[in-house]
Amino acid sequence: MSEPSELSERTPTTTDFWFDPVCPWAWIASRWMHEVERQRPVVVRWHVMSLAVLNEGRELPRKYREVIDHAWGPVRVCVAAGQKYGPGILGRLYTELGNRFHHDKAPRDRATVAAALAAAGLDAGLADAMDSTDHDAALRESHRDGMDRVGYDVGTPVIAVDGTAFFGPVVTPVPRGEAAARLWDGVLLVTGTDGFYELKRTRDRGPSFD
Repeated sequence: MSEPSELSERTPTTTDFWFDPVCPWAWIASRWMHEVERQRPVVVRWHVMSLAVLNEGRELPRKYREVIDHAWGPVRVCVAAGQKYGPGILGRLYTELGNRFHHDKAPRDRATVAAALAAAGLDAGLADAMDSTDHDAALRESHRDGMDRVGYDVGTPVIAVDGTAFFGPVVTPVPRGEAAARLWDGVLLVTGTDGFYELKRTRDRGPSFD
């Protein structure tokens, strides 16, 4: 394990992370945060946002629209599970969903979601929430909480550290070990810089889950 820098010696640093379980970039960033937790004194609190809510009323390419139309179900189940068991279970459920969606390339259907729930030790019957609007108010509230911090011209992931929130990081593949720790130290640096908004370049490769 690497030695923490002066930037990371505030113990512990609470980080809020908003995700949509169908987003591959959020998935990579979430695995990076798990690496950071091994390298630095960090506690992650998981929250849901929704690409379906974010893109309501927007004109989208057909291929992306098909993805968005199927994004409602998994995130609704996350909200239902969080309401039944408490928000502390979101990280565990997200891991089970993400492994199936992004690594196994399993269909984002009821059977896959039910299997993820069962593997997380939760009621597989919560998969019924995929087709229900009962939890949409809570979903929109969580979504709004994250997006209001960064604006609505971005997506997922959103992370908030020490009162400052950013979209990202968008990175591939998952930084591991010391590389994960160095990126985290950089995040702490920019969140502590008053007036810092953006550092960006065009993506030239897709998400890698290796």
